[in-house]
Amino acid sequence: MNANCLIDVKGLKKYYKGEEVKALDGIDLEIDQGEVVVIIGPSGSGKSTMLRSLNLLEIPTAGSIIFDGEDLANPKIDINKHRQKMGMVFQHFNLFPNMNVLKNLTIAPIKLLGKKKEEAEAYAMEMLERVDLADRADAYPSQLSGGQKQRVAIVRALCMDPEVMLFDEPTSALDPEMVGEVLEVMKKLAKRGMTMVVVTHEMGFAREVATRVVFMDGGKVLEQGTPEQVFDHPQDPRLQDFLSKVL
Repeated sequence: MNANCLIDVKGLKKYYKGEEVKALDGIDLEIDQGEVVVIIGPSGSGKSTMLRSLNLLEIPTAGSIIFDGEDLANPKIDINKHRQKMGMVFQHFNLFPNMNVLKNLTIAPIKLLGKKKEEAEAYAMEMLERVDLADRADAYPSQLSGGQKQRVAIVRALCMDPEVMLFDEPTSALDPEMVGEVLEVMKKLAKRGMTMVVVTHEMGFAREVATRVVFMDGGKVLEQGTPEQVFDHPQDPRLQDFLSKVL
C-alpha cells in the first residue's frame, strides 16, 4: 500500500444465495488521495455493489477495506464514524421533503459533527454559492428541478467535510438537459482535489475528469488505467466489446 493511499480494497467478495451469485468476486483496488476513479462496465457487472461496499451499505462476504488505517469490514468498527468521512450521492436525491434546502444541508453537521447552527449555515451558504444555488436556500425540494436536487444532494454530502466522495450513477435519473449541470459541479470538485469514486455511464465525463478508469465485468476488475489507455488502447476483449457499444 503506497503512502498516498486513502482506501485499500483487498480480496473483496460479495456473494448471494450461498455462492450462486457472485456480485463481487475478489476485487483489489487502491484509491489514492486526490484521485478521481471512475468505474465503468455493463449493467450487473458489480459497479454499484463495489461502491456501496466502500461504506458498508453492502456488507462484504469476504475481504478487507482499509480506510484511514482501519479495516471497515471488521464488525467491531464504528462504521457510522467512518461514514461521516465518506460523502455519498445516489441516483435519487433522498432530500427531506419537509425541510427547505438550508435545513437539509445543516441538520447532519449540527447533529453529527456538533457544529453551531450559525457556523453550519454559513458553510452551507458558501457551498450553495459554489453550485449557483444560493438563491434557492429557502426553497423546498418539491420546488427544485431534478438537476437542482442533485446539486443540493452533492452539497449536502460536502457539508460533512468528507475525505472522499462516492457517486453512484448520479446522473442516471436526470433528464438529459440536466445532466450537464451536475457533471459541471463534479468537475469543479475534481479540480479542487477532492478524492472521488464515481460509477457512471457518462463516458465523456470519465474521459475528461478521471485520473483512472476501472472497467468491471462479472464482479471483477478486468482492466484499469488512464482514460487514454482504457478508451483509446483497450486490451481486454470484454472492454473492447463494451466500448464498441457505448462510444
